[in-house]
Amino acid sequence: MSHLQLVGVSKRYGAVQAVIDAALEVQDGEFVSLLGPSGSGKTSTLMMIAGFEEPSEGSILLGGQHVENVPSNRRDIGMVFQSYALFPHLSIAENVAFPLKVRRRPAAAIDAAVKRVLALVGLADKADRKPKQLSGGQQQRVALARALVYEPKLLLLDEPLSALDKNMREQMQIELRRIHQQVGITTLYVTHDQSEAMTLSDRIVVFNHGRIEQVGTPLDVYAHPASRFAATFIGDSNIFDGRPGASPGELLAEGGFTVRASRPLAADRSGQACLLVRPEDIHIGQPPEGAVANTLVARVSSVLNMGSGLLVIAQYGGRELRVRAPVSALASAGEGASIPLWWTPESTWPIPPAATH
Repeated sequence: MSHLQLVGVSKRYGAVQAVIDAALEVQDGEFVSLLGPSGSGKTSTLMMIAGFEEPSEGSILLGGQHVENVPSNRRDIGMVFQSYALFPHLSIAENVAFPLKVRRRPAAAIDAAVKRVLALVGLADKADRKPKQLSGGQQQRVALARALVYEPKLLLLDEPLSALDKNMREQMQIELRRIHQQVGITTLYVTHDQSEAMTLSDRIVVFNHGRIEQVGTPLDVYAHPASRFAATFIGDSNIFDGRPGASPGELLAEGGFTVRASRPLAADRSGQACLLVRPEDIHIGQPPEGAVANTLVARVSSVLNMGSGLLVIAQYGGRELRVRAPVSALASAGEGASIPLWWTPESTWPIPPAATH
């Protein structure tokens, strides 16, 4: 069954529409990320689910029960904030025990629960320390332990890793995924980091200007974006604008170049259409003999060594094309070189030609 449902949820702050007609269902045990840039509505949505903000319209259901008028402390929700919000004068064990003491649980039960959850987050040996004696990643795990200790039915995390450095963020992503798989708690995770959402999530909810633009698995959202915004916000992209050609899936792109997709185009009222191809789907060289492929010759303007490969920026017909290539391609793809490029119609995806808002 759906553990969480949003039905036509909107939020206004004066004249500002922060969230517009949001509809979402989250299943028991899912890890769902709310992804979007600052001001897109994802945090406002999380705050309404938590009970810290009231929706202007719509309904929020937890376990099938309406909670719009239920106080936040009665919604059985665990919350992890970006700032950790630990009590500096209390030990780690006392910080984690705090929600259970507020709920007047027996002392023996509190002690057992604190030991269990500190072991879960790998901090059993840090129980007597103060927050200032821990690293940022360890403090974040304390905040997570405190949210889990009373076994809430829903866990909300508001950009919890944004204050950590790159290596620590990646380590904490692994830890969060491990803990979620072990505990199985339904989780909503707010982030503006696309790679974080792709790494952690069962599904991603893409927000833009207060609206939900797409909901899908990381693979679906990346490979089959439902809007131009989703195509450009998640991952690197090459977008071809133009008008449909004579054949299905054929685009007469700006600059006089023809691009072919294996799926029909979706033109707008003005007759404009749009195709997307990801940089890693474009290959340097000639296509295999007999293969159906899009081909062109471009001039390399710059090459960036990304460690695991190259990002080649090439120019053709007055526009830029981004290509992911192995490091071995550097010999033939140096700056100023003219290079043949090809990609398949199957890797070319039709998207709406303009922003939806």
